[in-house]
Amino acid sequence: MRTSALVALFSALAISPLFAQEFPSPARETTGSTLPAKTVPTPLKNIGYDQKLGESLPLLAIVRNEAGREVPLGSFFGERPVILALAYFRCPMLCNVVMDDLATSLKVVPFTAGKEYDVVIVSFDPKDTPSLAKAKKEEVVARYGKRETAPAWHFLTAKPPAIAAITQSVGFRYYWDTDTKQFAHAAGIVLLTPKGRISRYIYGVEFPARDIRLALVEASGEKIGSVVDQVLLFCFHYNPVIGKYSAVAMNIIRLGGAITVVGLLLMVVLLRRRENDSLGSA
Repeated sequence: MRTSALVALFSALAISPLFAQEFPSPARETTGSTLPAKTVPTPLKNIGYDQKLGESLPLLAIVRNEAGREVPLGSFFGERPVILALAYFRCPMLCNVVMDDLATSLKVVPFTAGKEYDVVIVSFDPKDTPSLAKAKKEEVVARYGKRETAPAWHFLTAKPPAIAAITQSVGFRYYWDTDTKQFAHAAGIVLLTPKGRISRYIYGVEFPARDIRLALVEASGEKIGSVVDQVLLFCFHYNPVIGKYSAVAMNIIRLGGAITVVGLLLMVVLLRRRENDSLGSA
């Protein structure tokens, strides 16, 4: 009787979070910058990402691959989700950081380029050449550490009309800084579905492997991934404001409660079986 009472008490405590209501937090207005909108310097207004979730890339836009052959952008889509990065191959700083960190992060992701996803890097500098693209591809694939996956990495150049169509389709804003003789631009990657629709944005120059992993699972329509990924997607939701996955505390509590209930039920079954065995032996 004491055992049954304790089990009933713990079960009630564990089940309660499963039915708890999740109250929404007050809405917060965002300006896309840490500075008030009126004080944002004019140049900063010209760089960034305007999220266009669900919209399609211009798959008919003509680009050049590393061999200099002109092909439609859509030729790199169709089978797997795609990680898209916008960069330029003569960039002395930021672009290199983005591409290097992407390759480093993908090392940790339990998916393989060419098997579960492809990578497309498009230069937004019309002066970049296929030879520059080829050299950069060799460098980044070497950092990724799996040279056999090179066919899944595509470093593309294009003419101004195609560049404009691609950058505008993903909301990528940048400009040429005449003082530094460089492009000023945002940093991040875009996750695309196999059909070329925008699924997720991940901002910054550091890309957590967990975020890339979850974004790839979602971009694939959950056709890749494991039970662990489904659990992570239950506990972490994509936050479009910050371009990252954030923990959902209530879901984590509910999951913990469910696991506790299952554990208690197993304990009851074991206790009952032990009592029956002891009665049978007596």
